[in-house]
Amino acid sequence: MRAAATTEPGRLRILGAVLAAPVVTFGAVTAVEVTDRAAAADDVVGRSQPLSADAADIYRSPADADTAAAGGFLAGVRERAEVRRWYEKDIATVSRLLVRAAANTEGSAESVRGITVLTENLPRCTGLVERARAAGRQGLPLGGAHLRYADADQRMATRLLPAAERLHAAGTARLGGNDRAARAWPWPSLALGAVAVAALLWAQRRSRLRTNRVFDVGLLAATAAATVALAWLAAGHAVARADPHEAGARGQDSLKVLNEARIGSLEARADETLTLVARGAVLTDDGKHDKYETEYAAGMDTLGAALGEAGRLADDPAGRAPVADAVGAWARAYDTWLRADLPGISGPPVPKYRTD
Repeated sequence: MRAAATTEPGRLRILGAVLAAPVVTFGAVTAVEVTDRAAAADDVVGRSQPLSADAADIYRSPADADTAAAGGFLAGVRERAEVRRWYEKDIATVSRLLVRAAANTEGSAESVRGITVLTENLPRCTGLVERARAAGRQGLPLGGAHLRYADADQRMATRLLPAAERLHAAGTARLGGNDRAARAWPWPSLALGAVAVAALLWAQRRSRLRTNRVFDVGLLAATAAATVALAWLAAGHAVARADPHEAGARGQDSLKVLNEARIGSLEARADETLTLVARGAVLTDDGKHDKYETEYAAGMDTLGAALGEAGRLADDPAGRAPVADAVGAWARAYDTWLRADLPGISGPPVPKYRTD
C-alpha cells in the first residue's frame, strides 16, 4: 500500500477501492429499504387493512346487538322474528371475526388482550340478554334489570365495547404504521446515493487536476450509473407512494370516520331505547339526570362531529350525497328527541348543535 501510494496509478487504484465502499453501501441500503417498503405495502393489503376492517365490525356488532336486544325487550311477547335474527346475526359476526382477528394479530399484546376479554365476556352478556328476554315475556320487571346489567357489561363503562374499542384502535394503529412505512421516503438511501455521487465527482476532478486525463472512463461510468440509480430511486418512490397516499386520503381516513359514525349511531340508538327500558331508574353520578338520556345527548354530538368530518373528506358527489342525507337524518332525530316529552324523566340541558 505504501509503495502504491507513491505513484499516481497506485493512488488511483487505492482511490477506486475506497470509492467502492459508498457505492456498494448505497446499493445494499437501497435494497433493504425497498424490500421493507414492499413488505409494509403487502402487510397493508394482506393483514393490517383486513384486521382494521374486522376490528371495526367487531366494535360495531356488539353495539348493534345491544340495540336489537333492547328493541326486542321493549316489544316483549310481540318481538319480531327479524329483530331476533338481527341480534343473532350480530353475535355470530362477532364470534366469527374474533377467530379471524386472532389469526392476524401476530402476537400484538393489546390485540390479544382485547380478543381475550371479548371471548370471555361475550357468552356472559348473551346469557344476560336471554334472561332479560325470558323475564320480559313473562312481564317481570327483573328483565329490565338483566338487560341494563347486560348493557353495562357490553358498553362504554365496562368490558365488551372497551375491549372492542382497544382492538379497533390497535388494528387502526397497525394499519397506519404499515401505511406510513410503505410511503416513507428512503432518506438513508438517498443520502448515501448523494454521498456516493459527490465522491465520484470529486475523484474525477482530482484525476483531471493531477493527471493529463480529461475523463476517467471508469469513474465516469460509475458516476453515471450511481446518478441513474439515485434518480430512479427518487422518481420511482415518488410514483410508487402516490397510490398508498391516495388510498389513505380517499379511502382509509373516510372509512375510519364512517366506522366511528356508524358505531356512534348504534350506541345513541341503544341509549335512546334503554331510556324507555330503565324508565329513569339509572341516573348519572351526580344523581340529577337520567344516565341514558345524558349518554344519548353526548353520543349524538359525537355522531354529528363524525358526520361533519366525513362530509369534509368526501371528495365526489357519490360520497357527499349519502353523508348529507345522514346529516339531515341526524338533525331530524336529534330535534325530535329534544322536543319529546318524556314524563318522569329529568333530562340534561338542551345541548347546542349545528346541522351544517
